[in-house]
Order: sequence, then structure tokens, then C-alpha cells
Amino acid sequence: MRTSVWLVRHGQTTYNRERRYQGQADSPLTTYGRAQAAALARRLVRQPFSHAFVSPSSRASDTAAAILAGRTITAVGDARWAETAHGRWEGLTYAEVVARFREEAARRFADPLHGRAEGGESLVEVHQRVAAAWNDLLRDHPGGRILVVSHATPIQLILCAVGNLPPSQHWRWRIDLGSLTVLDVYSSGPIVRMVNMLPPLRG
Repeated sequence: MRTSVWLVRHGQTTYNRERRYQGQADSPLTTYGRAQAAALARRLVRQPFSHAFVSPSSRASDTAAAILAGRTITAVGDARWAETAHGRWEGLTYAEVVARFREEAARRFADPLHGRAEGGESLVEVHQRVAAAWNDLLRDHPGGRILVVSHATPIQLILCAVGNLPPSQHWRWRIDLGSLTVLDVYSSGPIVRMVNMLPPLRG
């Protein structure tokens, strides 16, 4: 029995374009981001998904809505697929973070696993909730074709898990905006079908 999991990163947002920490803050899809969502919808139009899960952010839910338009299934929100919470850094650029919170930033980057912005999450905490969501998905929907619309860090952490890499190495996986990553999970283990596939845009 194979469980096929299709992991999508949402399209570009205003904060992405401005290179701001976004995390769990809401920022709308740009025109380009909506085009990316439409490209994903065209790429996935023939995939008969049995279930769909989505991060609660509007950028993820809007991307999921484009993919699932005209289908009988709807995406179920699951906060465990959310991006890392960056606390008081959200909405700021890297330069603004360093200027305002120099010591906090130094501590955060000195400890990639446990460091965090004030009010935010550590990578360990994100890894724990994403792993729980992944394990529940595989347990509850064996043999399904499942869509998950999420963010870069959760997708990277899943790839680390199936590739036997520690969470601290998540940055080794490039997961672009509007990209598709597919894993086929068998009883003997997972097979990586594709990573960071970018459907072609129109126009």
C-alpha cells in the first residue's frame, strides 16, 4: 500500500517580495503569487486527492483554494503545518531585526535548534509539531493521495525526516515559493518522487 503525499509551498506574498520575516503573520499573495497558485492548479488538475490539509495562513489557504477549485473535497486547516512563528520579528527585515534586537538575534543564530525570537518558536518546537502532523496523516489516511499546502520550513523538516538528516540541516533543501514536493510512503519506507518542482507560469 502506498500513501502519496503532495507537499506544496504557497505562492509569493508581499512580505516574501520585501524579504520580511513572515512566519505566522498574514501577508497577501502578490499578482505573481496568484499566478504561481494557478500554475500549481494546472499541474495538479489530474490528481484525484482523497484528502487535503492546509496551514491556517491566508497565503496557504488561498493557494489551496486555487488548487482545489471545482473539486468535491475541501482543505482541512491544521495549525501544525504553519510556518515557524518569529514572534516580534514578524514583519521586519533581517537588517531591522539586527538593528533593533542585536543581542537576541545573536543568541538566536548561535543556537539554530533552540534559539528563538521573543514570542516565537524554536526549530525543535516546529519539528515536534510537524512530525506529529506527519505521523497522524500517515496513520489516519493509509493508501490515500494527500495534498498538504504549507511553508518552506515544515516541508524541509519532512525531507530531513525521510532522508535521516537532523532538523538542523533543513536549510540544505531548497523549497521555492509555489513549488511542489512529492513523497510516496510504503510500509518499507518513503520514496522521494520530486523535490521543489516549479510548474511553468503562463504569460
